[in-house]
Amino acid sequence: MKAEISLSLSFTIKFEGANIPTIIRLLKLKFNYHFHINHYITIFYIALTLVSCSNSEEKDRDHLVFRYNQYENVSSLDPAFARDVANIWATNQLFNGLVQLDDNLHIKPDIAKRWEISEDALHYTFYLRDDVKFHKHTSFNTKDSTRRVVAKDFVYSFNRLKDPKVASPGNWVLKNVKHYHAVNDTILKIDLNMPFPAFLGLLSMRYCSVVPKEAVSYYGDEFRAHPIGTGPFKFKLWEENVKLVFRKNQLYFEKDDNGKQLPYLEAVAVTFLPDKQSEFLQFAKGKIDLLNSLDASYKDELLTPSGKLRDKYKDRINISKGPYLNSEYLGFYLDTEKEEIQSLLLRKAVNHGFDRKKMITYLKNGIGMPAENGFIPKGIPGYANIPGFEYNPEKSRELVEAYKKETGDNEPTVRIATDANYQTICEYIQRELEKIGINIIVDVMPSSTIRQKKWAGKLDTFRASWIADYPDAENFLSPYYSKNHTPNGPNYTHFKNETFDRLYEESFLITDDQIREQYYAKMDSIIVAHAPIVPLYYDEVVRFTQKNVRGLTNNPQNFLILKRVWKEKLD
Repeated sequence: MKAEISLSLSFTIKFEGANIPTIIRLLKLKFNYHFHINHYITIFYIALTLVSCSNSEEKDRDHLVFRYNQYENVSSLDPAFARDVANIWATNQLFNGLVQLDDNLHIKPDIAKRWEISEDALHYTFYLRDDVKFHKHTSFNTKDSTRRVVAKDFVYSFNRLKDPKVASPGNWVLKNVKHYHAVNDTILKIDLNMPFPAFLGLLSMRYCSVVPKEAVSYYGDEFRAHPIGTGPFKFKLWEENVKLVFRKNQLYFEKDDNGKQLPYLEAVAVTFLPDKQSEFLQFAKGKIDLLNSLDASYKDELLTPSGKLRDKYKDRINISKGPYLNSEYLGFYLDTEKEEIQSLLLRKAVNHGFDRKKMITYLKNGIGMPAENGFIPKGIPGYANIPGFEYNPEKSRELVEAYKKETGDNEPTVRIATDANYQTICEYIQRELEKIGINIIVDVMPSSTIRQKKWAGKLDTFRASWIADYPDAENFLSPYYSKNHTPNGPNYTHFKNETFDRLYEESFLITDDQIREQYYAKMDSIIVAHAPIVPLYYDEVVRFTQKNVRGLTNNPQNFLILKRVWKEKLD
């Protein structure tokens, strides 16, 4: 809000949305003047009127702004560093790539309007739209301070992603790419070293966004805080760990099914409250529009044990749930010398020894699905509903007795490393397994410590999550491929099976999705048969929104897509 104050002191000052103390402070700083009490009173009442008008105007425009909190701080707005949820959510609003995913993880056009794949699945040809422009910036030196995206921009962006000087954590995305070049402004060709059916899914990752050379050169390392992209929103301001604001991109190329230009919102505002309890309080007051996930600090306040909204919130907020590409599990480090971990009998006894459905109901308020069908979760092509580990305490006791008879160990003991967020789940498993004759010790330690020790092979048993980077079930099988043993890859358990390795390698050569998914199911069955892990549950996306939020949909990757979201105006 812009306003002017004229006083008998013969000066006029312009303000934009300042509060009363700020107005008085600015006056004193500007004029170094000791005001008479009457002047303060005059300023106070004029300022009060201005602030009231500002608040009224802000309320009138609130439906045009989407607000959410990010308790994990954003570290960079550069898509080359879109490694974690906070960075991905932010850069999703600012950038585009060749392809994108719909809510069912199907590959859809983005800047590439179509593509062709050779029969040997080694050569990809992308045909680009000719109406996509970068956000306005002076570095373009054009009449309208922008320019059209061309194929050479992707060549530059991919080269930058691989540049060791940039040190992007996403450079692995292109490790199977042999060559790429721009045929002309609208045709880009990419050649692979070997077939990889999930390649299009990799290209949908934010790492592969297009960025302009001019803006990156202009800002250098500070491009992280001054992003220029093509997305539905453009960068406005960022006070790190305080607030982040995006504004509508008036030049955005996508339209809805009725031909209306996206996005609908005028702005996105992000706060950085440092804990989930504070975030929940702001949501309960209506100060933010979205509450993502369910934290132990407020889950019982919001939900009944069966996962339903409590009555006092039913008229105020909405809840939505859906599959999330995240499998929660306990992992056994198989290269340990401990007999209990080496024993398949005992590993299977652990798997059968606790009730996953009960765990979800009473410890997760119904959020999540019991992992009784292997490691590949629901929500991703390749989930095959294979037989897994159902709750069977009698069978579990028999397996424990067989272990004791085979080893002479009458007091089998297993140590489980976990962080505080999963302590109650591990303690529940502890109580249940003690009933069938396994002594469980729960070691609670910082998640960073667990991460380091997992890589070093210093934890016999650990609680972990596996979240898909790209929408292909291969993502959930790579942690069990023998060539991925840590520290060379994500095989924390050091599982090794020749049949699994052969199927895994052969699956890369299969272009038929249905046949490849049959291979995935066989590999998942091998994991169940050898029990290097204890699948706990397949996680779910759970979102709470204010009643006036419309168009916000769930997706199995839990990405925030705001270009089709709008808010109804409240009375």
